[in-house]
Amino acid sequence: MDSTPPDNRSLLPLPYHGQVVAYLKHHEPEVWAWASIQQARAEHIEEVRAHLLRDTYRLDVEAHPEVHASLGVAMQRLGMDAPVTLYQSGGQEMNASLIYVPGEIHIVLLGPMLERLSGEERLALFGHELAHHLLWSRDGGDFYIADRILNDTLASPQAADSHRETCRRYSLHTELFADRGSAIAAGTLAPAVSTLVKARTGIANPDPAAYLRQAAEIDARETLASGGVSHPETFVRARALELWWQRADDLEDWLEAKLHGPLALNGLDLPGQVRLQAMTRGFLAHYLADVSLHSEAVLNQVRELFPDWSPGEAAVPPAAFGKQQADDSVRGYLNALMLDLALVDPDVQEAGLLRAANIARDLGSFEALQVNLKRDARFGRRELDRLKKRMGTMTVEA
Repeated sequence: MDSTPPDNRSLLPLPYHGQVVAYLKHHEPEVWAWASIQQARAEHIEEVRAHLLRDTYRLDVEAHPEVHASLGVAMQRLGMDAPVTLYQSGGQEMNASLIYVPGEIHIVLLGPMLERLSGEERLALFGHELAHHLLWSRDGGDFYIADRILNDTLASPQAADSHRETCRRYSLHTELFADRGSAIAAGTLAPAVSTLVKARTGIANPDPAAYLRQAAEIDARETLASGGVSHPETFVRARALELWWQRADDLEDWLEAKLHGPLALNGLDLPGQVRLQAMTRGFLAHYLADVSLHSEAVLNQVRELFPDWSPGEAAVPPAAFGKQQADDSVRGYLNALMLDLALVDPDVQEAGLLRAANIARDLGSFEALQVNLKRDARFGRRELDRLKKRMGTMTVEA
């Protein structure tokens, strides 16, 4: 099952973490500056400590030496050195959480975790929680600040769907990062997988190799991206961890498909908005590669979208909007943009419509474009047939 195991030097933030941090620093500098100050307030740290002492049982080293010994091994394997406090909370659900305090480690165990985990699984559990602390302590706390900004934004009435989607995806990536810490702390893949399965199902003795086969089987059949709110589905986590442990060449593409999926207008996160904006700009450059469309009215319409538009913009071809890259909502949006440009100037309208039709055919959205033409350009069957003849095909019914 295992190849040469990764060590703590392999435990790096996922690319999406960096994308979100970069977005917030660039687009929300004042919010970033404010959150950077708030996350380290001394009074907040004291409130956290008081809350934990009041509502949990503290697992002191003297009373629980074996538990702290396991934690010490996990910290050593992850290259960590900081004061540690463990707490036990009630409930029947098996879980654990890290309460982040800069320079200190506070881990809360929920339910019967300690009783039901083997020694190796205990290492995996601690490795997962310690990895949260590692991530949030990196780069001056940037990844923790981003996490707090996103979660605090959701409490605002002004929170947009893109904020919710960004927060959701950020959490999914953070859990996969922590799962990697779980495997490093355990020193092998199997305990990290069995700990996931135990916590999710409650089964006493899961077979991690069997579950990895099950996860691969589900993965081969499941084409949709994860719908997890804060954690990916267990099979996604197990499969992602196995691919990372094996250093799979296609890991990043797999993560893109499983955690993001194709671009969709109703599911854009903040980096996705930036990406689609850049792709839109390039797509318009592709549309305007036909120089006969360069009338002043058409170019003014483009400048309404991109005021700094200039000749020589890099083109993005229709192939960039295939089914794996974008869904029908995005292709419909591109159809609408082309139609707006085609109809804005009567002098180049015929050439513009022909250009739009040919590109829509390349996009695989010509049938949808015909609906737009009927509604927005008042095209009837005769006009549609004439357009299709000029395209050199009559295969698509109006």
